[in-house]
Amino acid sequence: MNINLKKKFLYFNKYKIKCAIGKRGITCKKVEGDNKTPKGSFKFKSVFYRKDRILNLKSLLKKVIIKKNMGWCDDSNSKFYNKLIKFPFAYNAEKMWLKNNTYDVVLVINYNTKTIIKNKGSAIFLHVAKKNYRSTKGCLGVSKKDMLFLITKINKQTKLIIH
Repeated sequence: MNINLKKKFLYFNKYKIKCAIGKRGITCKKVEGDNKTPKGSFKFKSVFYRKDRILNLKSLLKKVIIKKNMGWCDDSNSKFYNKLIKFPFAYNAEKMWLKNNTYDVVLVINYNTKTIIKNKGSAIFLHVAKKNYRSTKGCLGVSKKDMLFLITKINKQTKLIIH
């Protein structure tokens, strides 16, 4: 099953899901901090979730419980760029444990992860959308209900195609 992103909607099978994208749109020339969503075809790596907020998560992907000291490095000066890290951490990194529900459940998109290229963009996730589907810094955001539904359908072969 492929998931297609077109004009702020995710399409798969007969489903159409409203989706937030990067504040500055979609690009094939992604750069760290540009607030753009990368164009292309990507698989999903794993699902991270808050055990205190999501009970009995069902997924065909590898599941990782988010802990308070977890983050994702977005500092291209670090050898851990675009990787999961633990705080305290000497470089810039996004916190995975948030007060809001954005990262209650997160699908890691396999963008710039195999051979990591510094400054090409990091922490590109499919996560819970903010109120009114406000733009992201480059991730994709859907409702929590849609997120929990998608996670039951996605497997290692699923491709996310961003047009």
